[in-house]
Amino acid sequence: MTQDLFEDHSDPNRTPTVITPGAMLLPEFTLAVADQLCGHIEQVIAQAPLRHLTTPGGHKMSVAMTNCGAMGWVSDGYGYRYDSRDPLSGELWPAIPAAFKEIASAAAAEAGYKNFRPQACLINEYQVGAKMTLHQDKDEKNQTAPIVSLSFGLPATFQFGGLERENACQKFHLEHGDAVVWGGPARFCFHGILPLAQGEHRLLGAKRWNITFRQLG
Repeated sequence: MTQDLFEDHSDPNRTPTVITPGAMLLPEFTLAVADQLCGHIEQVIAQAPLRHLTTPGGHKMSVAMTNCGAMGWVSDGYGYRYDSRDPLSGELWPAIPAAFKEIASAAAAEAGYKNFRPQACLINEYQVGAKMTLHQDKDEKNQTAPIVSLSFGLPATFQFGGLERENACQKFHLEHGDAVVWGGPARFCFHGILPLAQGEHRLLGAKRWNITFRQLG
C-alpha cells in the first residue's frame, strides 16, 4: 500500500521538511490512501465512540477522542495513563487496522526511525474551534520510539516548540494526507494545534481527524 507514496503527491512544491533535528514533516505522505484510512477510522469510532475526556484538573477537552490498539490513552481525575480497556464500555479497545500499522511504520522509516511498531493509536476529532494546547507526550514507557501523527480533513496549524514550554514555536500548515514524525532529540518537544478554522472538506466536512501512533514497550 505504501510503496512510492511520494510519487503520488499532487503538489510537487510540498516536500519533506526537517522541523528540528529528530522531527520531520512529510507532506501528503498518506494522500494516495487517505480515503481508505478514513474508512478505517470510521470503523474504529463505530466500535469505540468518540468522547471528550477530562483532564486531571477537571478541564473538559475541546477535542473528542478514542483509541485503537492494545492500549488506549485516557484522562480523568486520576491522571493521564494508558489502559487496555475502554472505560466507557469496559471492553478491549478495537485492534489497530493493518493498514494503520503499515503506513505508520513507513512514515517513521521515512523520517529515519526504523522498526517502529505501533501499539497504541489515538484518534482525535477536531470540530471548528477545537484545539490542543502545548504539551509533551510523556506517558509512554518506551520514550525512545518516535511519535507518528497523520492528518485528515480540514487543514490545521501545528505548533512545534522546544523542550521548555516557554520556548518559541514554529508553525506549520497541516493538510489532508500530511504526516509528522518526531523522536530522538525532539521526542519531548512541546507541540499543539491552534483552534481549527471554519471550512468544508470534501470527505470529512467541517472537521479534522488526527491519528497518532505510539510504541509503548
